[in-house]
Amino acid sequence: MPKRVDAFEQCAKEYDSWFERNVRVYKAELRAIKGALPPAGRGLEIGVGTGRFAGPLGIHTGIDPSPAMAAIARTRGIEVIIGKAELLPFAAEEFDYAVMITTICFVDDMDRAFREAARVLKTSGCLVVGFIDRDSLLGKLYEARKDRDKFYHDARFYSVEEVTNRMREAGFEEPIAWQTVFCSAGSIAHEQLVKPGHGEGSFVVLKSMKRLSSHEL
Repeated sequence: MPKRVDAFEQCAKEYDSWFERNVRVYKAELRAIKGALPPAGRGLEIGVGTGRFAGPLGIHTGIDPSPAMAAIARTRGIEVIIGKAELLPFAAEEFDYAVMITTICFVDDMDRAFREAARVLKTSGCLVVGFIDRDSLLGKLYEARKDRDKFYHDARFYSVEEVTNRMREAGFEEPIAWQTVFCSAGSIAHEQLVKPGHGEGSFVVLKSMKRLSSHEL
């Protein structure tokens, strides 16, 4: 099992409880992702974790490298396959959309993960990526503290520009961006808005349509 999966495997319940302790952040991220999803179609969550997002979003299929995380997701009605983002165990053009939520900071090869997402998406499919912007308030805080954090110790954070470029190179159109979480997680005292663009919010959502030629990459 990859080193960066160890903490999630050993402390799956502790990780899952974060969403209850930080419910305003969780709800803001959930709203941002939901607003980017198509109204219908078969979805896949890559890095489904404990199913905290897939369940409310109506996504019934997920993949994750941690059996302990997957076990919790299954209690939420998600069909989870144990596997990696870089080698998806699905046929080409099987899904209408795919989501990756706080996942890219943990994958071994983001470029390959994005290419795999493009492969399993239908011609009209889209990829929605939610992540902590490295240049944001939370991004800088997580980066500074990650050596002391069991979950983010081996994480790699990215800027919006980096993720946008990687998505284009993997076979996706220019992404549309939304943002939320405009202060540190511990200081949120009210509901967070979801705004278009990026540069203010710490949690950024990028939505991009698959290019017609992406299957040839």
